[in-house]
Amino acid sequence: MKQVILLFSILILYQVVYAQSQQGQYIRIMVSPSKSDMSYGLNEEITFDIAIYKFGQLVPNAAVFYSYGPEMMDPVQADSVTLVKGNTKLRAGSMNQPGFMRCHVTYTENGVTYQNSGTAAIAPEQIKPTAELPADFMGFWNKNLEEASRIPLEPILTLMPEKSTFHSEVYHVSFRNITGHVYGILTKPKKSGKYPAILVVPGAGIRPYNERNTNRDVITLQIGIHGIPVNLYDSPLYQNLAAGALANYNTNNMEDKDRYYYKRVYVGCVRAVDFIYSIDNFDGENIGVMGGSQGGALSIVTAGLDERIKYVVSYYPALSDLTGYLHGRAGGWPHLFKNNFTNQPEKIATSAYFDVVNFARSVKVPGMYSFGFNDNVCPPTSIYAAINVIPGSKYISLYKDAAHWTYPEQSSEGDQWMFEKLGIKSPQ
Repeated sequence: MKQVILLFSILILYQVVYAQSQQGQYIRIMVSPSKSDMSYGLNEEITFDIAIYKFGQLVPNAAVFYSYGPEMMDPVQADSVTLVKGNTKLRAGSMNQPGFMRCHVTYTENGVTYQNSGTAAIAPEQIKPTAELPADFMGFWNKNLEEASRIPLEPILTLMPEKSTFHSEVYHVSFRNITGHVYGILTKPKKSGKYPAILVVPGAGIRPYNERNTNRDVITLQIGIHGIPVNLYDSPLYQNLAAGALANYNTNNMEDKDRYYYKRVYVGCVRAVDFIYSIDNFDGENIGVMGGSQGGALSIVTAGLDERIKYVVSYYPALSDLTGYLHGRAGGWPHLFKNNFTNQPEKIATSAYFDVVNFARSVKVPGMYSFGFNDNVCPPTSIYAAINVIPGSKYISLYKDAAHWTYPEQSSEGDQWMFEKLGIKSPQ
């Protein structure tokens, strides 16, 4: 019996080691600004450290192709170089405008091409938005929110016993929006009392959602934005919509601000706050909003529209400074104006009513904003354009080499920041 247990343990250990080995990188390209803080001043010479590693050792005589230039724009220089010792320092000129310089490196071995990028910041605190603020911006949104407020929520809560825990009940919920419904997953403590709340707003895409914070003394509502149930875990509905009717939802009806897809989405986020205020064990005061990418955008939007929000956590917010490309620099996801795809005047005009920059101007509450310099989905130029105009207190947590993802430590930091602000203690 002991031999069987020993054999089983060895097999499990082998599987773990084998699974971990699949995560390794055969070739690692290291690209980083030479300065330790990865930041430069205007007109200061920018250099990048480049190295090619295999098995943890520098690869001598590695022939690499490189390019560099302002992020998301055509490179100002592209060439090849042989790294005699496996590494080099590349001079990349300077920039006379605030922004980001990105260096992209590729290396090919045995027919396989590897690539990586590094990005330097140039006076990012001086980045100003290109997005213009319409004279009737708040009038437009106040009108839509007032219309929505006259619609009864008519919430429906369906208990999900398979998701509930000894600490919390989990519900699939829906409530009425300006058109259609908002659906979400609600988690709330079973123990009697009054609790703070967190609204979690979603990243881009169409998908189901799961419960959050089931062991914490906090109400958590995670919503979808597409007006469809978010608990159909085994259904092909989401994939079918993503490939069909909602494939390009972020440009739907963009020629008309009153019909643009995100109008219902933004109003729906405020309706979600209304719903939280209707929950019997909400404390009626302490509420935060958080999300990443599209959710990072919606976090800022919600705080800009609704003064009931007390705290914000926003990871790499999308939909920021959308018109950057019309001014020769990176604009935010979904890059509407990069390739003349939606450059009609009426669509440019509509974008101003939905640009995160114009909501950021009204965010007066404390916020944590976290992102990386290598993000090529939500470029840091567009992110700084929004963050720099926020009047409220800002804690900017940079994970500088990160692209469009979060480190586990980064996610944990955001959660803990929100928990501390809301006075939520760690589970006992």
